[in-house]
Amino acid sequence: MPTHPDKLKIIAGSAFPALQLPGLDGTPVPIPDAGETVHLQLRRFAGCPVCNLHLRSFARRADEITQAGIREVVVFHSTPESLRVYEPDLPFTIVADPTKQIYRALGVESTARALLDPRLLIRLPEIFLSAIRGIVRPPHRIPPMLPTGGQLGVPADFLIATDGHVIAAKYGQHAYDQWTVDELLTHSALAPAG
Repeated sequence: MPTHPDKLKIIAGSAFPALQLPGLDGTPVPIPDAGETVHLQLRRFAGCPVCNLHLRSFARRADEITQAGIREVVVFHSTPESLRVYEPDLPFTIVADPTKQIYRALGVESTARALLDPRLLIRLPEIFLSAIRGIVRPPHRIPPMLPTGGQLGVPADFLIATDGHVIAAKYGQHAYDQWTVDELLTHSALAPAG
């Protein structure tokens, strides 16, 4: 499979490359999954205030997502140890990818625009407040200053049907450019019956 971001972009209607990812709990995570539709999110690093704000919105609506027949699988370019410290309570399947092998395989980039895009800057007050809450509430998690894989990653979202075809895909242009829960549910509802 090509590993340069310009050579591979997953698009709606294409076949998703078969992956067997190692879940944080040691359970193998097959993608595609013959039993359920998968929403594969490639996020940034464990403890990322931008990612945490986004993922908390998904955690609050986890029951809705499950009822829609969607399994959340979230990949971070962090070590398993970091994920256990920063993301212990997410109700999703978590995958550690500290070498960014999965990111490269799926064409997901790191770029300076991840943090410099004006569309991210308008979200900074909300992101800042979310980070402060994480610091002042137990267990008092201060975001890492030098995360594994750096701070310049952009997210990606893939909705993958049980037969392996890609229902929808999104490559983020900046650190907070990803699907909302409503967008995910809309993509799922509009998918042809399989």
